[in-house]
Formats: sequence, C-alpha cells, structure tokens
Amino acid sequence: MKRIIMFILIITSIALAQKVSVESPNEKIKIALFNQQNSDFGKWFLKIYYTKDGSNCEVIPQIALGLLRNDQAFTDELQFIKASKLLLINEQYSVLHGKRSQCSNSANEVVVSFENPRKAKLNLIIRAYNDGVAFRYEFPDKEGSFVIKDELTSYTIPDTAKRWLEKFDLSNEGLYIKMKDAALQQNWCYPALFNANDNSCWFLIHEADVDRNNCATKLSNINSKSQYKITLPDPGEGEGEALPTITLPWKSPWRVIIMGSLADIVESTLVDDVSKPSVLTKTDWIKPGLVSWNYWSSNHGTKDFKTVCRFADLAAAMNWPYTLLDWEWDTMQNGGNVEDAAKYILSKGVKPLIWYNSGMFKWITSTPVDRMKTHESRMKEFAKLKEMGFAGVKIDFFLSEKQYMIKYYLDILDDAAQFELMVYFHGCIVPRGWSRTYPHLMTHEGVRGAEWYNNGPDLTTTAPEHNTVLPFTRNVVGPMDYTPVTFTNSQFPHITSYGHELALSVVFESGFQHMADRPEGYYELPDAAKSFLKEVPNAWDNTKLLDGYPGKDVIIARQKGNDWYIGGINAEARGEKKKTIKFDFLPDDTKYKLTLISDGQHDKEFSTQYLVVEKSSSIDVKLLRRGGFAAQLIPVK
Repeated sequence: MKRIIMFILIITSIALAQKVSVESPNEKIKIALFNQQNSDFGKWFLKIYYTKDGSNCEVIPQIALGLLRNDQAFTDELQFIKASKLLLINEQYSVLHGKRSQCSNSANEVVVSFENPRKAKLNLIIRAYNDGVAFRYEFPDKEGSFVIKDELTSYTIPDTAKRWLEKFDLSNEGLYIKMKDAALQQNWCYPALFNANDNSCWFLIHEADVDRNNCATKLSNINSKSQYKITLPDPGEGEGEALPTITLPWKSPWRVIIMGSLADIVESTLVDDVSKPSVLTKTDWIKPGLVSWNYWSSNHGTKDFKTVCRFADLAAAMNWPYTLLDWEWDTMQNGGNVEDAAKYILSKGVKPLIWYNSGMFKWITSTPVDRMKTHESRMKEFAKLKEMGFAGVKIDFFLSEKQYMIKYYLDILDDAAQFELMVYFHGCIVPRGWSRTYPHLMTHEGVRGAEWYNNGPDLTTTAPEHNTVLPFTRNVVGPMDYTPVTFTNSQFPHITSYGHELALSVVFESGFQHMADRPEGYYELPDAAKSFLKEVPNAWDNTKLLDGYPGKDVIIARQKGNDWYIGGINAEARGEKKKTIKFDFLPDDTKYKLTLISDGQHDKEFSTQYLVVEKSSSIDVKLLRRGGFAAQLIPVK
C-alpha cells in the first residue's frame, strides 16, 4: 500500500532541516521547504526533487521565497507557525479547445503559515502534481490595500543545466536561444525550458492564474547568472504603475514548474489545471476552427472588398468555418464596405472575425483605434458586431504586463462574453491559463510566427529550428496562433518543405488556427494534402509526443474522436532523416486506415501512401532536411 502521508514536520534541529515536504500522487516529484537558519525563524526556500529509475535527483537546489510590501517585509524574518494537513486536490474538468478535452487537476497540497515580526500573516500554498509543482503566496487577512514592491522568488538553476530561453520583449515574439550554461544575463520571457542531470529531467518555468489583483512578471538573471528571479514590470513599459496595488485577501499568481520527460512537458495541462474554472455557464456558442487570413499575403488586403471575398471563398472551399477581416477594414473599398463583406461571408456559410487596435498606445495608429478602450465603447461596438453576424474579435497591441493591462484583457473577455463573441489576443502576453477561466479566449499570439516572413529575412533561416522548439516551450502553456501552413512565399521566402508546412497544422495547437497562405497556395495542392487540410481539426481530445528534441525534430500525435492525426517536422539541414513511427498509442483490436503525406523527392513535392496499421505496427518515414510529414488515421469499419 502506497503511503498516504506525503509531508513531514521535522522538529529536531539539523543542518538545513527540511520543515515540510509534499510528494506528487505518483511519488516521482517532491517539493520541500527548508530554513536557512536551521530554525523556525528566518529565511525560507524550496527544493525540488525528481525520481527516475529509482534515483532521487535534486533538480532545483533552491527557490528563494519572500515578498516586499509597501508597508512591511515578508522576507528574511518569517516565523513558521504551522503546516496544514495534507489536502488531496482531485478535480476533473472539460475544455472546448486545447491539448485534450478531459483534464484532471490532481495534486497533493499543503498550506504553510508564517508571521513576520509585526505579526502580519503570510501563507505559502504548495502543490505537487505528477507532472510538476506549483506554489503561490497568500495574504489571508480580510481587509487592506497595499502595493507589492518586489517579489523575491528566484530559481537557482545548476550551471550545468541546458536551457532554452527567449530574451524578454513586450511582444513575446523572439527566438529561443539554446545555451549549455548561464552565459547570458538579462531579462527573459516565459516559459523557460531547462534540462538537468544529463537528460534525466526536464522542467519548464511559467506562471498561471494572473488576475486583476496582480501584474504579470518575467524572469531575470541580471543580478546573479544562476538565479532566475521573478521580476515585476519595468516602470517604462507603457502607461500605469509598474507595481501592482493589491486588495486583501490576496493570492499571487501560481508559480508553475512543469517537470518530467519531454513527453510530460509537451502533454501537460498544468497551467490550465491550476487556473480558475470557467466563469461561463453557457458555452455552446464557442466553436474552435480554422480561419482564412489575408494579411500574410497582402498586408493591406482587408482594404479591398474583392480580396475579402476571395478569402471568404477560400474558407468555404476548404470547409473552414471562419475568415478574418484584419486591420483597415474601416477603410474598405473596391466594391463594398464592412457591412457588405459580412453579408457576403455569411452567404458562403462562413462566419466573419474582425480585428481591432487596443487603442492603448497613441503611437500605434493602425485603424480602427479606440473602439475597444472603454467598457462603454466596447459594449456599443460588440452590439453592432453581433447584429452583423460576427463571431469573434482579434484585438492587437497590448505590449505591457502591468496590472492595468491585465485588467484590460479581462474586462474585454467579460464584455465579449455578454455578446457571445470569441476573442483572440494579438501583440500580447503568452497564456496564463485564462482559456480555462474564459473558454471563449481562443488563442494568443505571443510567438514569432509566419507573420515575420513579412518583417525581414531572419525567419527564413531560423524557422526550421524555431518551429521544433515551440512545441517544447511556448505552445506547452496554451494556444499559440503562429499563422501556419504556407506553401507560397510572402515578402521573404521560407526554406521549409511542403511536408514541414503541412505538418504544422497538427504540430501547433490553437483554438483559432489562422491558415496564412493565399488562396492559390491551397487550391494548387495535390488532392491528398488539400483533403487533409479540409478535415484536420484544431481542438483535440488527446495529445501524445511520439518523438523529438528541441531544435532538432518533433513528432506529435493528436486525437479527435476516434481519429488520430500526426505531424512531424525536421529542423536539421544535413541530409535526409529517417524516423520510425510506432502506433502503440492506438487502442487494441482496432485497425486504422493511414494516409501518410510526407516529403517527396524535393522540398516542393509530396509523397502519399495509404496503409492499414494497428497498435503493433510501425513504419519508417523519410524527412528531407527541414522537411516533415502529416498523417491521418481513421478506424477501418
């Protein structure tokens, strides 16, 4: 019988005495609380351990703790008061889009209570999951308003750990840098990926459940190269105060560390698991789907009514439910205006989505501006959109992680829900678990996507590797609108194969998947590839990482109903690569018709095979340099 008691209170004083520990339900992960002064008083920190093949490894040797409030400190003079009894968190919930439709929030939790010298209370809530750990601070007092001046949480990462990090930028649209050690000291975006102990344990650091009582944060190792500190927004970032004003009772965002194998990382829903449940009672109007999008091939396409109609026709021909009217729709000409466009799109059996400038920055003048900025203007605009038949809004240019911007995001979501409008945030922070709380939040940008083929030559050469890093980093923490699957070229060419591009429809997950190519890019595809894009879902019942390593290659299988889809991409430029695909994720006693669309003889050619496979089957797939493949598996009746 597995032990039930998962935490230990140690009363005797020994060097760096462990005060509290919490183990995951499967006993593979442990998070423990220690005191630096070897007593019940002073500085406190956490350690994280991971067990693999019977070996208990210290993965993160120290997570410093503490908060600095404008009225007093909760840092190096904290008195341990008590630890709660073990609480089993066991919550099952369903979602409308994401990696899997049925999710489990299952963990062991302990709440540790402290007092500072002024007898003010601070709680530390600690959870251990089978795929990671999470902790957050809590001020349990019922009244008061204060300012958080600093959070002292910092993760000490062993110098030997490999790391994939993205330099901090307000748009979150950089490239991940692979480093063998902590050579660079700067601010970093979330999420941050690390590999410790010679591939035996991977972990991804992020935050979740950021609400109106908080700002978002970033990581910084500027002060100490091995310590990645939670860092509040820079005062120079946009409007508003950099330091969050909080109202008691208060909880910080969850500090989340997803941990385990690479499959544990990719398949995790931990960021959503710890976030608040849905605030919506009626959700039948929320429909994920693929979207035709004219901006990539024609940056001013929505000014032209005929271009808008061409992309509505494309969506109808490809069985995609949506088309997007991007910026400048308010100046549409050449045969019609936005009302005419909405009528035409709806007549094709397609639903329109529409773009807005957030209006939060005077120097960003892309139109329309200011229609989203206040509650009153939003309600007026959303009412018009609902009447015209629009299904959702894309809102752009947030570019701040301050508390006022967090409130703005959440106010938009609240107002849009009243009119049953789905939401897509662009030029924004990466997901913080809001898609669970607000299931009509379909996707975020927060990624260097195919749009960057318009911005300069950099993505041409970096995309193959970049695309194979994103499934292990950015797309782990929530939906990601990369705007994938382009076969023709925009302003700057791509060097990925047609097979690579087709695979991105499965490799990347997003509640709205904006298919970025021009109509002829899809119309001229061979029948098998065209049919695949007509049928591929973008909301999944299950997700499995079959193979891969960040920056080299990745193969992901996703399930929808009884069908499975597989996408595989290769980043490397040295010759062909052969991968063996095993189908052991399939159920017993069921045969599947496999349609495999892989690289042909060159990068603009497909090779299509039709096979019958089952759980015991395996096949070899050829990937060209920078190549890829896509596959569909349908049960044989």
